[in-house]
Amino acid sequence: MAEITASDGARIHYQIEGHGDGPPLIFSNSLGTNLHMWDVQAKEAEGLGFRVIRYDQRGHGESDAPSGEYTLERLADDVIDLLDTLEIEKVEFCGLSMGGMTGMHLGKHHPRRFSRLALCNTAPFMPPREMWEGRIKSVNDGGMAAISEAVVERWFTPDFRARAPVEVDRIRAQILSTPAAGYLGCCAAIRDMDERDQLGTIEAPVLVVVGAHDPATPPEQGQYLVDHVPGAQKAVLDSAHLSNIEKPDDFNRIVLGFLKSGHHSAALGA
Repeated sequence: MAEITASDGARIHYQIEGHGDGPPLIFSNSLGTNLHMWDVQAKEAEGLGFRVIRYDQRGHGESDAPSGEYTLERLADDVIDLLDTLEIEKVEFCGLSMGGMTGMHLGKHHPRRFSRLALCNTAPFMPPREMWEGRIKSVNDGGMAAISEAVVERWFTPDFRARAPVEVDRIRAQILSTPAAGYLGCCAAIRDMDERDQLGTIEAPVLVVVGAHDPATPPEQGQYLVDHVPGAQKAVLDSAHLSNIEKPDDFNRIVLGFLKSGHHSAALGA
């Protein structure tokens, strides 16, 4: 199993696919999932000539899940630790929900490390605090099963849940397999984060992806990013929260097209 040791000693699991000499592209998962949420995107990106890097955010998948509260800064530092260990100077970034929050922080604090940022179904600020306290209590009392059904209902439209039960079950299984300690640590990071300050300092070109029916990070949250990140582009998909799962063809065409556009097409096998 490929892993690095982060600067605080936690093990972060990752995997690399695709072209060793292609432009590197890193995918960052949402709260309650793991790197396999990106299976369809990773395969498509590999076909486009990218060097695809996926990792499990701390507390998720096969990465360590230290007890205690995490911070968004720590989640971002894990990405920098990974890139430093792999000796990758600059990378394309795609993150969804918590992964997008991680990307915002990275874009502001490590601008030279990122060529382009796709910030998908995400938000710079997630009040009310009481909602996160309630979710933390639910998981403390009843484990991940206490919140899994409510989360799945928010993540997918009723139509998608009805017509794609296998995909919904796959994501539900990821939620249920997430270590409770890791989920709680990341809930605290999201509860406490406020990335609205200095969004104007992001230098990399940014694409903001919005789910038209997303109750978790509603369209107005994405619009806030568009309004405050210089030159940000916006794409609206006919989906709820996990737009890459619900609308994979549209997501791949728009997001990977955006990330690919920063490179000469010949270098990507086009």
